[in-house]
Amino acid sequence: MNNGTLGSQGSSLDSTCAILYTLLHPCPFVKVAITGTPGTGKSIVGLELARRGWDVLELSEFVESHLLKGRKDRARDTYEVDVEAVDERLKSEHNGNDRIYLGHLTHFLTVDLIIVLRCRPSVLKARLEGRGYSKKKITENLEAEGCDVILVEAMETSIPICEIDTTAMDANQVADAVEEILDGERKKYEPGHVDWSEEVLAWY
Repeated sequence: MNNGTLGSQGSSLDSTCAILYTLLHPCPFVKVAITGTPGTGKSIVGLELARRGWDVLELSEFVESHLLKGRKDRARDTYEVDVEAVDERLKSEHNGNDRIYLGHLTHFLTVDLIIVLRCRPSVLKARLEGRGYSKKKITENLEAEGCDVILVEAMETSIPICEIDTTAMDANQVADAVEEILDGERKKYEPGHVDWSEEVLAWY
């Protein structure tokens, strides 16, 4: 009788602990995509997250090292990538631990959460000029950012999405925001709170 009673209490406590854990950790994501227009801060926040102990994979490096890069698009100065093939390769190598994928194509992967990094176009322009991008490539990326291209692509999936405006943030602050999202804060980073329409309208 006593053992039965203790067992029931133990089971009840276990259930209560499980519920409390779920409430305190409402986003038990395993694979997270951090995407965004080039220059929005993916690589620097990736370095900071890796420093903090997260398993971070730079998609471009994975594609390069696994010989998954396709033909070069000379007009756009980019390489074609078969995202489905890359996704399958990643699935076969994923060990089940939490992982963060970085890259402007990661929102096409099989992930549990997409975080889109955003940057005001006028600031993004200066960043891309500092990288030595051609005028054509800068314009293409500014238009993509101004028109929410990556956010729209991400929203066409059924995957939960958050977005972070990195315009005035350093790597530590962006990493803090990412970890805040992973800890369950979603309202603050809901898609749609970033709006570059005023800048875009000023282009015309």
